[in-house]
Amino acid sequence: MKEPFERAVSTHGATVLRVCRASLGVGPDADDAWSETFLAALRAWPDLADDTNVEAWLVRVAQRKAIDIIRGRQRRAFPTDAIPETPDPHAVPSDRAGVWDAVARLPDRQRFAIAYHYIGGLPHAETAELLGSTPDAVRRAAADGMKTLRRVYIDADDQRGHELL
Repeated sequence: MKEPFERAVSTHGATVLRVCRASLGVGPDADDAWSETFLAALRAWPDLADDTNVEAWLVRVAQRKAIDIIRGRQRRAFPTDAIPETPDPHAVPSDRAGVWDAVARLPDRQRFAIAYHYIGGLPHAETAELLGSTPDAVRRAAADGMKTLRRVYIDADDQRGHELL
């Protein structure tokens, strides 16, 4: 039988607060995440299965609420005395030492695996779905592509070193 919600709050509230503070630091953001966790838990409480590990479930909810707050921080403006210099996120990065040319010369599978995983930040499983492949094959393609890029840059460094001598 599921315990009353008030008991869950008193039993697991301290653990949830520690998780929020570990994720967000001590302060109002952690307190907000704690409150949001228990508001969401209260809404879901009637539908929660009786055999649910309540503490683990609350920690997972707290983790998600902390992520929401971290994402919210990135969208909020904050006052400053000086406007910081920030690069345009939509600009094409400079081609330092021909890195984009080297990536473009990779076979399609390796190039896409590197672009989606390392540049796009997708896990190998999602990259595999995009490429119609398996996570192991995508992981191998990305590793092979990175190996090729490292070899290109090690060879380029060696040539530059010999030119300087």
